[in-house]
Amino acid sequence: MKTDGYNAGEHYDEMISAEGEIREHYAEFYNHLKKTSSRKMNHLQHSANQTQRSMGMTFNVYHDNQGMEKILHLDIIPRIIPNSEWQKLEAGLKQRTHALNLFLQDIYNERKILKDGIVPSELILKSKDYLEPCIGLTPPKGIWCHITGTDLVKAKDGEYYILEDNLRCPSGVSYMLESREIIKRVYPDIFNQKGVMPVSNYPTKLLRMLQNLSDKPKPVVGVLTPGIYNSAYYEHSYLALQMGVELVNGVDLIVENKRVYMQTTKGLQQIDVLYRRIDDTFLDPETFNPESMLGVPGLFEAYKAGNIALANAPGTGVADDKAVYAYVPKIIKYYLDEEPILNNVPTYLCREEKDRQYVLDNIEELVVKETNAAGGYGMLIGPKADAEEHAKFRELIKNNPTNYIAQPTLSLSTVPTLTDEGIGGRHVDLRPYILYGEEIEVIPGALTRVALKKGSLVVNSSQGGGSKDTWVLY
Repeated sequence: MKTDGYNAGEHYDEMISAEGEIREHYAEFYNHLKKTSSRKMNHLQHSANQTQRSMGMTFNVYHDNQGMEKILHLDIIPRIIPNSEWQKLEAGLKQRTHALNLFLQDIYNERKILKDGIVPSELILKSKDYLEPCIGLTPPKGIWCHITGTDLVKAKDGEYYILEDNLRCPSGVSYMLESREIIKRVYPDIFNQKGVMPVSNYPTKLLRMLQNLSDKPKPVVGVLTPGIYNSAYYEHSYLALQMGVELVNGVDLIVENKRVYMQTTKGLQQIDVLYRRIDDTFLDPETFNPESMLGVPGLFEAYKAGNIALANAPGTGVADDKAVYAYVPKIIKYYLDEEPILNNVPTYLCREEKDRQYVLDNIEELVVKETNAAGGYGMLIGPKADAEEHAKFRELIKNNPTNYIAQPTLSLSTVPTLTDEGIGGRHVDLRPYILYGEEIEVIPGALTRVALKKGSLVVNSSQGGGSKDTWVLY
């Protein structure tokens, strides 16, 4: 495969330095690429695509008229992360998860951080994701965020920055697991020689974490899905199968005497733990949205009574609001008395007059995001947008400043990616998965999302991005 023309350009490239030297952790793989013909690489990519289709590795894109299911393109060149880098990431993610859990417990109970003025009270108490029914609650074992998917990017300085926290129902872990199985078959020899940390035991760890939420010796666990039309249904069914637990819809469940039962051919069976993949307000039409057809009437009362555990706990969404994100460094300092190991991207809060004016004056250079949007929607990338889009977002910010934040346009790192023109650098982010059970554990791998279009910074699958296997070395 031709690699002679590959260079870092103006970005931080994870395989090659600005001076053109191959980084040590990529050296072995780089040599392998040089020896492999373009024809062979394209054949391997085609085989990987076919394997994805046969596995059913699909997702749905809402508002897409081209057909319901799409394959999340898996690029066959893995992203490689040295152990020294991973150790810092792991420590920083554990610290952040610990602090956010303490924050959630506090804001739904004593509210010390609000009384002390560290985080503005109105930011939390007026948030649509702050759930009044959860006030005064402490979830089983005091854990709110059981499964977290934190998005990071590597900037031009070679450092990782937290982009956002996903504490509700983070998706993508099934693609991390299935991608690993495919890529291991693409490079069986080099995979074993490199010493790559395993991710295949994630379902076992997930199940153990879920079982830990119940005091029963053999708790019954289920995965609650909105159903086949959800964009991540493949993942719901995959994880239920891998854990050996039931995949259930709201209609499969019934609440009696504040206990949750699953309807089976042998009668009712009590469920002790639900890994719910349904948004908070759809969980229970009696407590939240009365029009919800997805939830279970009475589920929240059973939860309050301590008869069922829910992962993640209802109410966690307020902590991954993009405006709250700006305060996480202060949250870490407040609860742990530590400096953040991993830094946030500098963030301007449009709700604050000084920040808002800066954003309005410099919108051409900034990335503007809706505080509650996800999937790359509700976002403006200033340098890539035209004057009409700039003007539109200025008006949106003026009309509803609390709904927007802005950040500098980061120069995301690039990694080698197979393209129609050969191997080229494409921008990536990183979503590691963190489990909070008896202890906080970061899975030694991650979902790497890649912007397949040259120069694009948008990596979301819903916006045309793809994925890569992520090799964390021993």
